[in-house]
Amino acid sequence: MTVIELILTAIALAMDCFAVSIVCGMVMKRVQLWPMFKIAFFFGLFQAMMPCIGWFCGTQFYHLISRVDHWIAFGILAFLGVKMIIDDLKPDCDEAEHINPYALKMILTMAVATSIDALAVGLSFSMVQVKLWQSVVIIGITSFVLSWIGMLLSVFLGKKLHLKAELIGGIILIIIGLRILIEHLCA
Repeated sequence: MTVIELILTAIALAMDCFAVSIVCGMVMKRVQLWPMFKIAFFFGLFQAMMPCIGWFCGTQFYHLISRVDHWIAFGILAFLGVKMIIDDLKPDCDEAEHINPYALKMILTMAVATSIDALAVGLSFSMVQVKLWQSVVIIGITSFVLSWIGMLLSVFLGKKLHLKAELIGGIILIIIGLRILIEHLCA
């Protein structure tokens, strides 16, 4: 693979991170550098780690992972999305009960859900000529940058448009999960 192909692959993999980061930024409602850094860091880290795991697992486990990866991603994102919608629709809900995008547990859950496709890419990397470490660095940095941009954009747009962040965010997460599921079922 050429560097251009790696960058395009990295951008494609980072699109789920970008979309979920938009949701996180909408929920944040203001720029918060440390939480935004943590989210972008873990999204980039998991996007970089998953191709490594896929590479090292190689074709040995491909048949097991390829059958369920899309279901896992869909399940996690749909669960988070439904929870966000329910939290938003509860009239007497305490703010502390809402999804907290800064919580490490939530960040890790979102990072895993958005990086499962990168595992499959890593499996395919093991079957073609690719410089693994170069790929991992490009994928990780691209995911970090696009996650950061997604949060910044949505914080500013959310302020200007006064959006119902959790309701819209929940719907977006469900749509992302459905897109992943449909892409894999139709492939």
